[in-house]
Amino acid sequence: MEQDYIKLIFGLKLKQVRTERGLSLFGLSKLSGLSKSYLNEIEKGKKYPKPDKIALLSQHLDMPYDDLVSLKLDKNLAPIGDILQSKILKEIPLELFGIQESTLIDIISNAPVKVTAFISTIIEIARNYNFSKESFYLASVRSFQEANNNYFDDLEQAVIKFAKTYQINLEEKISSKELEDILIEEFGYTINNDELGAHVELENLRSIYVPKTNTLLITKSIDDAQRAFIYAKELAYNYLKIKERLYTFSWIKFENFDEVLNNFYASYFAGALTIPRGSFVNDINNLFSQKRFNIKDFKALLSKYNGSPESIYQRLTNILPEDFNLKNLFFLRFSHRKGSNRFDLNKELHLAKQQTPRSNENNEHYCRRWMSLKVLNEISDRNTEHEFDIQISNYPEENTQYLVLASATKDPFRSDRFRSIAIGIKINSQLQRKVNFLEHKSLKKIDVGVTCERCSISNCEDRQVPAKFLESKAKEEKTASIVEEITRRYS
Repeated sequence: MEQDYIKLIFGLKLKQVRTERGLSLFGLSKLSGLSKSYLNEIEKGKKYPKPDKIALLSQHLDMPYDDLVSLKLDKNLAPIGDILQSKILKEIPLELFGIQESTLIDIISNAPVKVTAFISTIIEIARNYNFSKESFYLASVRSFQEANNNYFDDLEQAVIKFAKTYQINLEEKISSKELEDILIEEFGYTINNDELGAHVELENLRSIYVPKTNTLLITKSIDDAQRAFIYAKELAYNYLKIKERLYTFSWIKFENFDEVLNNFYASYFAGALTIPRGSFVNDINNLFSQKRFNIKDFKALLSKYNGSPESIYQRLTNILPEDFNLKNLFFLRFSHRKGSNRFDLNKELHLAKQQTPRSNENNEHYCRRWMSLKVLNEISDRNTEHEFDIQISNYPEENTQYLVLASATKDPFRSDRFRSIAIGIKINSQLQRKVNFLEHKSLKKIDVGVTCERCSISNCEDRQVPAKFLESKAKEEKTASIVEEITRRYS
């Protein structure tokens, strides 16, 4: 264990024993002859007493010396001890959210029983939902994105400097060849296009980086946009001098949080390089200025940049909050197998932290009226390369509406598999000022729910199962009402 945590455990134990004896810090100071400020420093885990001081405390607290210095904690403090010994506090990215580790330690020290109960609850929830360390890391990065409205100006500026350094014209479509040349000439990369294709087991991997020989193994099955994105990520790792990084794309496992965070930084850099902010903002302004939304124009916008539809939608989550002040938005990515009735939500972002369409871990049926699912059904039936649609999704129970755009594409690595990406922007006065086509009669407005099990929309032709949670709630309310009436009559 780290010395800091040994100090903290001793401090927690001392405070617990002192409190059990009914002593204040002042009282223990009078008994032991140690100053109140010194004892306070010990209990906060900032100081560790010398053996003679521990002997004094042991004597006046009537507690064996060995028990006092033991790292073994009783059941009330045991969960905190487990966390300290696991060094999880070192893994939690506290600094991302402006939290000092010492502050968290103070909280633990001041209310150990309540904090222990809280931590035990979190651990229990994690176990019940099979919440892995990777899931925790990804959730932390997502919260970091949301806290910053998913816009990072230092990375935007780094892209501009990079483009100037290597003479990349951000006004023109960037090719993968241009980025590949920089990797080879400037950073000494060797590109191997054959090795991954020789292994069936690696069919879901797009690339592997081997640091020892500076070799990038990349699959042939990807298009130029995907290749450009991988190259741009590699350039980000090198240009930003990132050491802690992932070596496969998509990732297999994370060793530590820095790898997860740096993967996000590299991905953000890649998106900002292949879809430059300046021209993209102009294109979105032109799109919003139209009196009627034109699907062909939007598809032309998607093809203007050397980025996949997912990269374009992701880029919207950077640009809309910063340049259009549209911060109430969500991003969803679903996957779907043809012929299946299952839709898996495997990526989401909620900048306002209040949006209803969130991941549901209870195996319920997502609303089939969502644009994300509609375009997946369409591409599965028609077997096209790209399906797009737009609608206003109205949530009647919450009196909230979102402008939702969604695209579905084929999964390049698996046959009969598709994925969709969608962005939803809350309709408020700001969106109404920015978007001219919002009131056009061609833009359909659809009542939606979250899951069928919790949806109150009646006569829904898309419903998959009854609203069992609402039915159960109504039954409970009816039971409570009858009990209340009987109690009133007999009182």
